[in-house]
Amino acid sequence: MIKAVIFDMDGVLVDSMPYHADAWISVFKDVGINIRREDIYNIEGSNHIGIISLVFKKAGRTPEPADFVMLAQKKHEIFLKINKVAVFDGIYECLNSLRNKCLLGVASGSDRAVVIELIERFFPKTFTAIVSGNDVKEGKPSPEPYLKAVEMLKVNKDECIVIENAPLGVESAKRAGLYCIAIPTYVKPELLEDADVILSNHAMLKEYITRLEI
Repeated sequence: MIKAVIFDMDGVLVDSMPYHADAWISVFKDVGINIRREDIYNIEGSNHIGIISLVFKKAGRTPEPADFVMLAQKKHEIFLKINKVAVFDGIYECLNSLRNKCLLGVASGSDRAVVIELIERFFPKTFTAIVSGNDVKEGKPSPEPYLKAVEMLKVNKDECIVIENAPLGVESAKRAGLYCIAIPTYVKPELLEDADVILSNHAMLKEYITRLEI
């Protein structure tokens, strides 16, 4: 029986990744690295350390320690200015159908300030466990974010499922030994093939959630 559901935030609960991507595009351009939204979508779920490391590596460069602090801060500032985040259709219905039946958690790669702000804005008093990119030593695809969420929820792995939308997030969930449902919000479905189930859209997620044995 399912006792807990852990959601990724960006791309699962809220339509926010275009704003995250545009903020990263801006800060990387300032240091001479040109990227596209798709470059961020393919590595979304990683925390800022992982994203900066991966983008610099792809550009054949190595970030200095100060780059991690400076780029993350600038990205955060830009995101706060430009974002027009909205909740995906059907998400409130999904959460309402679950909230009295099981525990709910969030495991996100975003900075804690952003995660908390969005949750308080859209989903107050909804989640028992919240794990952000600042709360772990290793972000996704490491299993650490989801293992931490499971520990906070105090459930067994086989009593928990994950809802993801990104390749690194799916990898993180599976490495943590968790059942993973994926929605290809911003990437091609084949990039999520390691998930246990791939649903085409959020409408299908709503239907799937209502059929869960909880």
